[in-house]
Amino acid sequence: MRSASITRATKETDIQVTVNLDGTGAYDVVTGIGFLDHMLEQLARHSLVDITVRAAGDTHIDFHHTTEDVGIALGQAVRQALGDMAGVTRYADVHLPMDEAMTRCAIDVSGRPFLVWQVEFSKPKIGDFDTELFEEFFRAFAMNAGITLHIANLYGTNCHHIAETCFKAVARALRGAIALDPRQGARVPSTKGRLGD
Repeated sequence: MRSASITRATKETDIQVTVNLDGTGAYDVVTGIGFLDHMLEQLARHSLVDITVRAAGDTHIDFHHTTEDVGIALGQAVRQALGDMAGVTRYADVHLPMDEAMTRCAIDVSGRPFLVWQVEFSKPKIGDFDTELFEEFFRAFAMNAGITLHIANLYGTNCHHIAETCFKAVARALRGAIALDPRQGARVPSTKGRLGD
């Protein structure tokens, strides 16, 4: 099983994350931030990656540090679980609809991290969660998972729907990209013979 556990402790946050890339989408998430919990549950359920998160952070200040550090730890866990990336499908993309909103996501499990974020929100908050933190989460996740991640909201008006399509689109694309390709066998999907540089 491709699994990993990461612990990240700073003066701002204390986080434990466990992932199983070959899971069933089970989740057990407690971050102290309700909307982030909801989005991480969507990420697990639709990627079929089992995700456990325990996070305690300085949420009395704001949600920035906890959100970003959960992204860092989750990305590190995914990167560790991927190992040498032998046999993965590597590329995947999806268009994800939710009511009036549509988001496109494309992923390259390349070992070379990059984020393209083309998402705008008409409101600064969803409940008490700052919408600008979604970009911070996905940047932290992509950089630490070692993936190239492109997310573009094509249209939508409801901020909750837009955010949820982003997480579900990433989940579905991640599911496809990390899947083991039986035709690939034990090869790394690159003419270089290795990924990550």
